[in-house]
Amino acid sequence: MDPINEAHVSEPGLVVVDVAAADDDTALAFQQLLAERWATATAETTTRDAGEPGVRLRCYLDLRQPISPAAPAEALTPVSAAASQ
Repeated sequence: MDPINEAHVSEPGLVVVDVAAADDDTALAFQQLLAERWATATAETTTRDAGEPGVRLRCYLDLRQPISPAAPAEALTPVSAAASQ
């Protein structure tokens, strides 16, 4: 996979998820579970590395933006300057 771009993890709560799975259906199903819970930039397809088993997929999450009604309590709260000292 390509290196992670610094912009994709420039703030707390931004996550890059690299998935390795046995097949397309498994990788895409896992990505769908993430997308149902948090704001997610999804991948349309998986990739295969020649000579390597399985497939790979990369997606980007923003854990600060929950999507499902059950998820608001799971959202990351901003860290204040005072709390981080």
